[in-house]
Amino acid sequence: MDDAALAESPVVSLHGFGTLGMTRTNEDSAQFIRDLTQPNGADTRWTAKVDSVLGIQANVQFSASTEGVVQVVSRYHADSSYRPELAWAFLRHDFSPDFSLRVGRLGTEFYMLGDSRLVGYSNISVRPPADFYGSLVLSYIDGIDITATLPVASGLLKGKLFAGKAAEKEPYAPGILWDLQGSALLGGYLDFTSGPWQFRASYAQLQFNQEMPVDALTGMPYLSLVPGMAMANQRASFSSLGLVYDKGPLNIQFMLNQIKHDSPAYADSNAAYILGGYRVGALTPFLGVSRSLSDIDTLPVTGNPVLDGVTASLAAHSFTDRNTYTVGGRWDIQKNLALKAQVDWIRGQPSSIFLVKGTESGGWDGHMTVFSLALDFVF
Repeated sequence: MDDAALAESPVVSLHGFGTLGMTRTNEDSAQFIRDLTQPNGADTRWTAKVDSVLGIQANVQFSASTEGVVQVVSRYHADSSYRPELAWAFLRHDFSPDFSLRVGRLGTEFYMLGDSRLVGYSNISVRPPADFYGSLVLSYIDGIDITATLPVASGLLKGKLFAGKAAEKEPYAPGILWDLQGSALLGGYLDFTSGPWQFRASYAQLQFNQEMPVDALTGMPYLSLVPGMAMANQRASFSSLGLVYDKGPLNIQFMLNQIKHDSPAYADSNAAYILGGYRVGALTPFLGVSRSLSDIDTLPVTGNPVLDGVTASLAAHSFTDRNTYTVGGRWDIQKNLALKAQVDWIRGQPSSIFLVKGTESGGWDGHMTVFSLALDFVF
């Protein structure tokens, strides 16, 4: 259709994706979660809440260069509900084939492949490695981004800049949420694609707008007594490098990231993973290994044993030191439908509690085996 026809009658298309997932572990002293947006996770009983998701997306083509996108997603939330949320709602305009602008609610792209991490069908494995992606608590922002693409050598170089504000809440402690709404996010990335190779370098910075609810957790005015542990108006930075090789039956992903916090309330961390799959007909066996490691900063000391004990406990809850070894297989039953099975062996220190839940009862030794089944689809 030409621009005049589209202007008279916008073209609307509907798409969707989903995962029916079941997960269990061999451990009752801790619960496995796919990311920190989940208030609790899987133990020795099978559960669907870790990986199950349903998304519906409408694309409205107003003209050859202007499009609106709305995406609604239902998944396990910070408040333990499955209420649908508006994940995307933006207007995109292409000023040229090489330059575009989007305004509205945008999916976050901190890391390579991060914007599609909920679309199970697009991933080789059941879920993106939790050691790497699990610390991301922002799925979208309300803001703007600009993208430019140009040919370089034998490939394409794409750059993106984005800025906006968060609109979500994060589980902080059982029954307590941390409101991240209004936190300012800005960043960008450079992406180079040449043949089967894709490389990305990215950086993002988040400035927290509201204080973490530690006073509600401790039942005392802790932050007025230890202001050095405050998070409001403090920044966190996210740096990453990603490399993907995808040609014929072989797909290999290699990622590195670093998270740094201004406040010592959260530990700085580094993470990495490598994941490879080889397709044989409709079957794709895959193997992976991931690593996450925190570095706790020097903590403020008051000389009060109660306050200093709370300070140490708060910092300890952001500590991770673990490896995860993954093996699994994907069966593409038919077009747009895939069945996956996966086993993850988590091997870490007993003090590594950042990326798991439910360790308050004790007994966690840092080791866990996770069994996962998933049916992914798109339409």
